[in-house]
Amino acid sequence: MLRSVLLWFVLLSLFNCKDNGPQVNKIESADDIIKKSIEVAGGNLFDRSEINFDFRDIHYRAIRDHGKFQLERRFRDSVSEIKDVLSNSGFERFREGEKVQLVDSLANLYGNSVNSVHYFSVLPYSLDGKAVHKTYLGSKEINGKDYHKIKVTFSEDGGGEDFDDEFIYWIDKEQFSVDYLAYSFKEIDDSLGFRFREAYNPRIINELRFVDYNNFKPASADVNLEKLDDLFIAGKLQLLSKIELKNIQVHVLN
Repeated sequence: MLRSVLLWFVLLSLFNCKDNGPQVNKIESADDIIKKSIEVAGGNLFDRSEINFDFRDIHYRAIRDHGKFQLERRFRDSVSEIKDVLSNSGFERFREGEKVQLVDSLANLYGNSVNSVHYFSVLPYSLDGKAVHKTYLGSKEINGKDYHKIKVTFSEDGGGEDFDDEFIYWIDKEQFSVDYLAYSFKEIDDSLGFRFREAYNPRIINELRFVDYNNFKPASADVNLEKLDDLFIAGKLQLLSKIELKNIQVHVLN
């Protein structure tokens, strides 16, 4: 009888191990964590939305409609109103409503600038794209909270002009919010630059989550992207600027 009880206990334990195994892997899957963070931030509502906001005295407007997109910015230079438009068709600039002919280098420069602001404004939206590659780097405690640490890189095909930029996201293990991010990028002189951002002022506007950021940089370029969290914890990053989105309006499309 005792042998039967012990055998049943062993079989039950093995069954539970097999059952729990995929769940543990699922929790630690970078893809699943990113998908959960996108869902918490608003999920597929981003794919059918019109978002307006102001950033540093420039007005931005984004229309995303099931794969079609139009990202805009409007501002005045010294003489007239400028409207930049980045869409599935490419980049266009308008001055007082008239299209401006641009050389490719300027079109790429302005288009990347428009895309960058819109990209950061809705993170982690778009991190589940086909050109996005995620690597789980383990856990990290920052300011008393436990985070999933995930590295993101991009394929050259479909990864955009700056496909070789690298990102790291720290995602709260309980809330699945992106509370910190860091990235490397090429400076104008082709040297490598680094930024570390701390999210603050989270708010939900018409079911979509937005945050502002404290934008930090290391004192030296001789650093490792994956170690920027340690420098932040040690207070060895310099506050460069604040990324604040103002007057946010969200309209969900049908």
